[in-house]
Amino acid sequence: MNEMNSMLVQRFLESSADRLPGKLALVCDGRRLTYGELENLANRLAQVLRRAGVKRGDRVAILLPNSAEAVVSIFGVLKAGAVFVFINHTTKRDKLHFILNNCEAMVLITDSKPAVSGLLVGSPPATLKQVILCGGPALVTTWWSTEDLPSPSCAGWDELLTSAPSARLPQVGIDLDLACLIYTSGTTGEPKGVMCAHENIVFATRSIVDYLGNTEADVVLSVLSLSFTYGLYQVFAAFLVGATVVLENSFAFPVTILQRMQQERVTGFPGVPTIYAVLLRMDLRSFDLASLRYLTNAAAPLAPEAVIEISRRFPQARFFSMYGQTETARTLFLPPEWIERKPASVGGAIPGTEVWLEDEQGRRVGPGETGELIVRGRHVMRGYWNAPEATAARFCEGPWPGERVCRTGDLFRTDADGFLYFVSRQDDIIKCKGEKVAPREVEITLLRIPGIVSAGVVGVPDPICGQAVKAVLVAEAPVPTVAQVLAHCREHLEDYMIPKVVEFRAELPRTANGKIKRSDLIPCAA
Repeated sequence: MNEMNSMLVQRFLESSADRLPGKLALVCDGRRLTYGELENLANRLAQVLRRAGVKRGDRVAILLPNSAEAVVSIFGVLKAGAVFVFINHTTKRDKLHFILNNCEAMVLITDSKPAVSGLLVGSPPATLKQVILCGGPALVTTWWSTEDLPSPSCAGWDELLTSAPSARLPQVGIDLDLACLIYTSGTTGEPKGVMCAHENIVFATRSIVDYLGNTEADVVLSVLSLSFTYGLYQVFAAFLVGATVVLENSFAFPVTILQRMQQERVTGFPGVPTIYAVLLRMDLRSFDLASLRYLTNAAAPLAPEAVIEISRRFPQARFFSMYGQTETARTLFLPPEWIERKPASVGGAIPGTEVWLEDEQGRRVGPGETGELIVRGRHVMRGYWNAPEATAARFCEGPWPGERVCRTGDLFRTDADGFLYFVSRQDDIIKCKGEKVAPREVEITLLRIPGIVSAGVVGVPDPICGQAVKAVLVAEAPVPTVAQVLAHCREHLEDYMIPKVVEFRAELPRTANGKIKRSDLIPCAA
């Protein structure tokens, strides 16, 4: 039985609580919770969910900002044998209704702030039986305005957990069961729920811990939403080894975050390009960050110059460039010792996995050639919830009978040493004058212009070229002129790659996980 339990995600918390009950596990919103305290709360929530009728495999939606309640909810749902669906707390009403209906959520855990409550005024999903409200008095009478469907019961978090026993429930399920659904951003259509089994998450977490070298001595500060795979795995990796997580809600006040890093003696910090762009413009000399052991980047690649500069600004910390997708969790990483020699690369496959590149005919390509990244390993997720056609297109038969691999839809190339370099999303490739233009290549060139802090490149319709290259730039003083931008491009790019349109904006549109939202670059700014 113990061997079976060790393969389930909730065992990350349970094992650390059994081994280190008094160890600090979570720092968030002024609260400091030990592993024993988190285990107690998660057990109580599991009991509450079971009493509400939640069974093995039922879906429980979590609509919360980064908080202690959010972390407890994840593990409480898993302890009940259910599947958690973590939804970004900024999600708007239509998308929220779609997700709740699509996953057939039985319970929703959210806060009772009026702004969030208003999202669900109207017809609740037919499957929703209970709403658990965190964060204050429940405005129950304002939640549901329909008479056509029975309203879910609503109850307060504190009231429910206080009255529930803290005993750990007997474990149900095996590692083939689903642990969670993670809905993709849906920038090109309705969001899809990626089905993540316990075995997928456990394998990916162990692989991440392996190459990062995490131990119980680590203190990891994360500003990334738990609805985002990159953010979620910070908690998983830390709890697997008994480390401490300092959970923040955003990087909107960087000085505050840096002060927190100093106060908590943070050893690990996961970032994204927008965060590192801010850090590189700050004077960090007034902060004692000597405790930092490692930094990571994912979500979108950094410009090579930024990678080198980060490594130089944090000389005591090892920097890991990484690549991943929701469909495969973490996929590639560059060992820090290669940063100086290959700063544009995201390295190779994470431990225990295999990757290769294929052309449009499905043939493997060699060094210097561009192809789609194919991923093989136990971190390849199950597919998309209730979307068999989309699943078949992305998760296809592997090279050995009876297994599936993931077609990422991302184009890479390899060098002579086998290191991988991101080129573009397949859908983002611009076809200009019969030539293929990778937006990433143009963006890196633009970011080398003094004053340019962010760059987004997209194809726009053109009667002569088919598609013309458009560059949207964010700049700081000294702001370059359009003529200077074009002169720089003419010096460093082939003619068909030179932007025909150059536009300056205050900021680039981005998805919830920080990637450039290219569809919003096409129209001109008002």
